Amino acid sequence: MHKSINIPDSDLPRIVVIGGGFAGLTFCQKINTKYYQVVLLDRHNFHTFQPLLYQVATAGLEPSSISGPLRKLFKNKSNFYFRVGAVEKIEPENNLVRTSLGKLSYDYLVVANGAKTNYFGHEENYEGAFPLKQTAQALSLRNSTLRCFEDALLVSDSTEKQALLNFVVVGGGPTGVEVSGAFSELKNNVLPKDYPELDFSKMKVYLIEGSNRLLNGMSNKSHEDAIKALKEMGVEVLLETRVNSYKNELATLSNGTEIPTKTLVWAAGVTGNLINGLEPFAAAPANRVKVDRYNLIEGTQNIYALGDIALMATENHPKGHPQLAPVAIQQAELLARNLMHIGTNKKPTPFKYTDKGSMATIGRNKAVVDLPGNVHFKGIFAWFVWMFVHLMSIIGFRNRVVILFNWIWNYFTYDRSIRLILKASK
Repeated sequence: MHKSINIPDSDLPRIVVIGGGFAGLTFCQKINTKYYQVVLLDRHNFHTFQPLLYQVATAGLEPSSISGPLRKLFKNKSNFYFRVGAVEKIEPENNLVRTSLGKLSYDYLVVANGAKTNYFGHEENYEGAFPLKQTAQALSLRNSTLRCFEDALLVSDSTEKQALLNFVVVGGGPTGVEVSGAFSELKNNVLPKDYPELDFSKMKVYLIEGSNRLLNGMSNKSHEDAIKALKEMGVEVLLETRVNSYKNELATLSNGTEIPTKTLVWAAGVTGNLINGLEPFAAAPANRVKVDRYNLIEGTQNIYALGDIALMATENHPKGHPQLAPVAIQQAELLARNLMHIGTNKKPTPFKYTDKGSMATIGRNKAVVDLPGNVHFKGIFAWFVWMFVHLMSIIGFRNRVVILFNWIWNYFTYDRSIRLILKASK
């Protein structure tokens, strides 16, 4: 495709931003478009608050409550243009981006397309596993989960029924802990009301982690509190265990155990979503591009990378910063300020990550929070802190109200009203 994307000509330098996630969204909000023309490219027309995708997948929230239309977010911003399309290739030598819509030239390029599910080079071994990085994937998991219980009512073979009632979560990070906790709450509080004919003592939730602890990156106290809470909820936690393969609805573990299951959720890590043309700047095997302290991709003059895709080695983070939303947001805010210094005598400011703490929720009244200074707390207070922080991070007043209402309703009724099997017609 040789046509150009229809963007009005301008005397202003053009910044093309790839990706409307935390980094791309924040950068577009902070950059002053009096001095730049900004074009945002994304495959979807909405921004998703990924930390709450697991609640969509487990029938706690509706997808629209954690998403915001990108056009609405920028409707009053001048010199800003948004296009829905997939980026196919970057040509640094020509200052050109090739997309499914056509080609687009740039003066500055900001790559903020995030990360994708990491199968560590063995995608073929995990056919049928459910990743959890996009809204469509969360809906697919929700549909499949509810379908399992409908089917369990109809089968008489005990092995097939057990496969329908086994839920395996791979990866003991925040997502894995939160998903397995949510499955357990469905088992204990919600689904027995819907399916009184099923024996829910046979429903098994497994959390499988390859290392010797959960929540790597958080304190050892958080690991201990999380594993204790999960076990109290009935989750079977297997540490120092890997899933070698998942085929024909059978999960084969490194210790030789085989678990028949129709639901295996893959939350075992991410890898950079590398775009064609950036391979020379990538750091194998993470597929992240190497950037300097100003987020400029090493070896380029005008291409920046933010967030999960960027690998910035510093004294405190020799292997790069953690692939978390706060890192992406802080990098985007700084880059927007630094680009305003171009053409002036002001020196750009190098990036320094401010760690404001980490948290993870496990279930009802159960969460762990780590703050700087070795401050740790757990339980209901940590749970309310987790809810408040996530609620305030959601885009849009309406979405905050909807989520808060759902959480209050779920808390007092032990109910999740979004138990819908919705599939697009062919």
